[in-house]
Amino acid sequence: MSPASFLVIPQWQGSGSSRAMRLIDGAEAIRGDLPANATHAVAVPAAAGEALGTGVLRYSSLNLVRELAAAELAVLEAPVVTIGGDCGADLAGVQHAVESNPAGSVAVVWFDAHGDLNNVSTSPSGAFHGMVVRSLLGDGPDGLAATGAARLHHEQLVLAGTRALDDDESAFVERMGIRVVAPDEFEDPQALVRAVEATGATSVYLHVDLDVLDPAAIDGIGFPEPFGVSPEQLTDAIRALRTRFELAGAAVTEFAPESPDAAGRDLSVILRVLGSLTAPLKNGAAAGSPVGGGSSTDHRPRHLSTDTAPPDDVR
Repeated sequence: MSPASFLVIPQWQGSGSSRAMRLIDGAEAIRGDLPANATHAVAVPAAAGEALGTGVLRYSSLNLVRELAAAELAVLEAPVVTIGGDCGADLAGVQHAVESNPAGSVAVVWFDAHGDLNNVSTSPSGAFHGMVVRSLLGDGPDGLAATGAARLHHEQLVLAGTRALDDDESAFVERMGIRVVAPDEFEDPQALVRAVEATGATSVYLHVDLDVLDPAAIDGIGFPEPFGVSPEQLTDAIRALRTRFELAGAAVTEFAPESPDAAGRDLSVILRVLGSLTAPLKNGAAAGSPVGGGSSTDHRPRHLSTDTAPPDDVR
């Protein structure tokens, strides 16, 4: 595998949090530990942007960032690791990987406490970070929804560590038969390998929203959910997937530290995740080795609203 390139996209406009601009600080904190000669960046506009009748808050800025990111991805050598920003910062990265490879050959593993499967009609907030996966599947406004060869098919999607779904998201998952690997299944790193094997894919795109981790492991996340996976379980699963499949690309998103000191306390965990995504693999490094149990006895996805109505300052 070629050494990874990094694309830093400090996008905050997709977030529904009143503290969304902390995502800029999070992306820049991670950037400080990346190799300068392999790191590139997208200049995210300062303006919040307008919905323009789409039902997506800050749509105009989100669309612009997607276009700027796509232009950068077109000239970078794969695999590219996107550093967000909110989950929507990874929209262009996934679309580029799916479009650049033979149809059906890339599976997307979406490590996230939430499904990100709302669309404009079901989202309580209008915040795009709760609609990203649905847009990758082709259901979203023009300029954000994937089309043609860039569209991800639901058979190629695996939700990993997901444990908080809105009712509409849960119904969509069940209706479409989307594969979900719950946090308790991370006790065996091969569980995700088997889920991806079932898609028929030969390569994987690994999106990591840091809230997939248990809140006890990391502080700087905007929407923590209990009963998450441990850093060891996450990194073991990533290495197991990389041992079995070619890496088509990856992302680490949603780091929103409260302060520089708080960012420093979380960076050791984040750098371990980045290392599992990019470090050279030893022969048989991660595949098959069981790890310790999780932090809860009940890891089933909860059917509740995780995409709440926005505070007044983001409407």
